Amino acid sequence: MKRILGIGNALVDILTLIENDQILEKFELPKGSMQLVNGDKSNKLNEGTNSCMKTRSSGGSAANTIHGLAMLGIDTGFIGSIGRDDTGDFFEQDMKDAGVNTLLIRRNSVTGTSVVLVSPNYERTMATHLGAAVELNPDDISPLLFHGYDILYLEGYLINNFPLIEKVCIVAKENKMKVALDLASYNVVESYLNSFKEIVNKYVDILFANELEAEAYTGISSEHALPFLSDSSEVVIFKVGANGSWLKKGNETVKIDAYPVICNDTTGAGDLYASGFLYGYALGLDLEKCGLIGSLMAGKVIEILGARMDMGKFNEIKTIIQAIIE
Repeated sequence: MKRILGIGNALVDILTLIENDQILEKFELPKGSMQLVNGDKSNKLNEGTNSCMKTRSSGGSAANTIHGLAMLGIDTGFIGSIGRDDTGDFFEQDMKDAGVNTLLIRRNSVTGTSVVLVSPNYERTMATHLGAAVELNPDDISPLLFHGYDILYLEGYLINNFPLIEKVCIVAKENKMKVALDLASYNVVESYLNSFKEIVNKYVDILFANELEAEAYTGISSEHALPFLSDSSEVVIFKVGANGSWLKKGNETVKIDAYPVICNDTTGAGDLYASGFLYGYALGLDLEKCGLIGSLMAGKVIEILGARMDMGKFNEIKTIIQAIIE
């Protein structure tokens, strides 16, 4: 079984159920996007949603994926930067409780948070104050942190720190690791397109993208994007929401249906799809089974609020995974 190391923004998610999209308009947050905000805007957004139902969990895209992998039994590690505060303690303990080897650097800044606004149609919009997470830098990246791991998983949100993400990829390749990248969000791809293309073309072996991200990356309509994406990486996972996903590796193309569930919140769906796919990949399963487990994980997480499923949910998932494998 392969070991997987993740690196990303260490955040605590504040999941907020909103009654309508007026709050998005008030704070100029494009629906379905991830927007970086300063501490002042984050605080005002929290204050402006005090009447809404809220829950808290450790988060960040890569952290969600690594947490899911650890709960499935994969040997995982996570590199990130947090503050010397209660929020940082909460993040670290939540990851450790799942079995993740936490490789965290403590800073004097506050731990980053992401206000996840869930609309009535279950679409989520994120306003993220990176805080201490943004202080992760190339000097923090020691080759020793990568020792013994086989796969590196990166979240695309790191692309705004190009020296960091490039060094991480270089060190991973020096350690003969496979590199997996999720494109993160369409607006991030649009803002850093050239940087993404350089990283993908030079280093990425496994590429995750949804329809909007694929269109932003390729510049063509999503229904024609898969062949263009597969020219860049060994394995491409193209997620098409309720229509499932397409997986391509070389000349092999597989269509995976969405797992049939009742959707309550799409937060973490892409992150947990990556957990499921990489779980199958770490076990050496074929492309179809990797995709089926990815679809299962995405389906199960959208049944709940937030991106953190409990042990009961994972026990249910493990039983279904065993049937898929057999």
